[in-house]
This record gives sequence, structure tokens and C-alpha cells, in this order.
Amino acid sequence: MQVYRNTDSLPDFHNAVLTIGTFDGVHTGHQQVITQMKKEAAGIPGESVIITFDPHPRTVLNPDSGIKLINTTEEKEELLSGKGIDNLVIVPFTEKFARLTADEYISEFLVRYFHPHTIIIGYDHHFGKGRSGNYQFLKSLSETYHYQLKEIPAHVLDSISVSSTRIREAISIGDMDTANILLGYTFFFSGIVVEGNKLGREIGYPTANLRVTDAYKLLPADGVYAVDVIAGDEPQQRLKAMLNIGYRPTVDGTKKVIEVNIFNFGRSIYGRTLRVFVKKFLRAEQRFSGLDELKAQLGADRAEAELL
Repeated sequence: MQVYRNTDSLPDFHNAVLTIGTFDGVHTGHQQVITQMKKEAAGIPGESVIITFDPHPRTVLNPDSGIKLINTTEEKEELLSGKGIDNLVIVPFTEKFARLTADEYISEFLVRYFHPHTIIIGYDHHFGKGRSGNYQFLKSLSETYHYQLKEIPAHVLDSISVSSTRIREAISIGDMDTANILLGYTFFFSGIVVEGNKLGREIGYPTANLRVTDAYKLLPADGVYAVDVIAGDEPQQRLKAMLNIGYRPTVDGTKKVIEVNIFNFGRSIYGRTLRVFVKKFLRAEQRFSGLDELKAQLGADRAEAELL
């Protein structure tokens, strides 16, 4: 898959079959659209092209929306790279781009840079300033600009919409079983290992404290989870671990932390990036009577996590 981040450097695509969207989650609903696009491209033959945006349009159009995303742009690129797509174009979404009228969006963006043979889009797709452009507007200009227009079936669109919403809701409440089924893979996030207070080491459960740098990345609800982790320089080795997200009430914590206890692991990894695959919610965070009770519960958590 070729990846482009600047429309001025795009090649001349051969019979471009393209679709447009945020593709947050790259979940099972999105994969149906990708399959349709690849089938169309193979039949022409032509090149498949996904157009997406960075940052997410809502962060520009409504910066106070508080939106959280299933994937960072880098994660989305990685997930799409394994889907057999020819080209991914990540368009910088700016206020200037948002001011394009619907007509300019087609003529000065889609046609100018992509010369599409076929556009695959949903009936509810809107574009251009004020979201004034839609499927019918695209259709009305298809003969003028010599492209074909194919509609994404309504049931697939509904699947995408429902799945995206349900995935975000599920992750937000710690329902990783539902989230991972709808995603078609195990939800993951990455963080840089930073210094903590080393309390876990004192009770036999040393943790790697993580700092997640992407402000828009959605994280699971507070609680304890069974996870796998990958250290940055060992991409093939998944290590079993347990994750805690919360305020550590037993020690009167006042700052929210994200910490991972990696089983049978003793190396220093400060400054390294860890990828955390969140498999299952184990329990809510709770206050214990003291460190001995906390330690006993952590032992039970670890025993459960090791079985997953």
C-alpha cells in the first residue's frame, strides 16, 4: 500500500476507484466497504484509493466537542495496510479545506487530484462548506467530470454507524468483549514508559507507568484489565500483563495513572513505547484496607489474566 500525505505529490492514478471516510476503528463494517472497492477496482482494472483526513474533521470544525477516537492516524494507517488496498491518501484537514464549496470539493479536490473512474460513497455522505454536498449532488456532476458513482448499500452504512458508536461506547465502559468482536481485532493503544512512584515494586508488582501522547485517543474505563503488551523493539513478542487505569484509591492517589504489570519481566524500559492490547475487563478499581489486601487481590487478578 502506498501512503500519501500531501495532495501535491500524488501520482496519476490509473482508473482510480476511491472511497472517502474517517475509517475510525477500521472495523468489520469498514471492511465490507473495502471489499466492495477492491472488487470494483479489480473489475476495471484500476487502483483502489482510500481518502481519509488528519486531523479528524470534527476536531477542526468543532474543537470543543470532546471527541475521542478509536484509532490514531498512525494506527489507522497500520490497520489499513493489511487490507490489500493500493493507495491511502491522508489529506490534511484545515479550516481552508473546510471552506471549499461542494462544487469546489468535487472539481478542485476529487477531480483535480484523483481523476476518479469510480467513486463509492454512501447515500448519507455530506461534504463541502456547510455539508451542502451529498450523494445526489455528486451524481448530478458525474457526466460532467466523467466518473461513475456507486452507492454503499444501506445495510453496510448502518453497520458502520452502529458499530462505530457501539465500539466507542463499549470501550468507554470497559466492555472489551463487545468492542473486540465489532472491531475484528483486539483494541490497542500505545504509551511511553515514564517514572512512577515505584510503589508496585515494593509490593512485588512492579508497573510500567504509561503516558499516552495523543489527546484524542479513546481509552478504556477505569479498572483492571487482562492485556498483552509489545515493547517497541520486539514487535513479534507479546507478553502477558495486567493493566490498571485509575487513581489507586488504596494509596490515596490523586492523579489518574495508566500502569502495566508485565508478567515475568524485569528489564528497565523507561523511555520505551509499549503497545497494549486490551483483552478483557477484570474488575473495577476499588479501595482495600491496606497493602496486604491489595497485594492478595493483585495475585488473584494475575492468576485470571494468565489464563486469557
